[in-house]
Amino acid sequence: MSDKFFFKGRKTPKPKHESYGYNTKRAAKLGTEVNPLVLTVQTEDRQVEIIKLLDDNQLLGQVTIDASLEENVFDLMGILNKPTTTRFEKLPNRNEPCPCGSSKKYKKCCG
Repeated sequence: MSDKFFFKGRKTPKPKHESYGYNTKRAAKLGTEVNPLVLTVQTEDRQVEIIKLLDDNQLLGQVTIDASLEENVFDLMGILNKPTTTRFEKLPNRNEPCPCGSSKKYKKCCG
């Protein structure tokens, strides 16, 4: 219920940025000029592959070669293999025509 019927004091106003849904603590995306990817590989051939992947996906990153360190391309693979949302077909309502093409209502045919 509303405060105006029961509360006799002054309401504290909501800050505008919260009520409009703005994200004020947003971090910069990986792979941009502000926050480039930092990747390490062990061979020059692998460096060429990674640079090609960065160029194909329009990402910015710094690729260094160091045979003594373990390969670190987890951030790049996380960006490239981002999971997608699964979507399902919407079932018709009871009184809509049946999708099987029988020209009956859904509730009388397949429902």
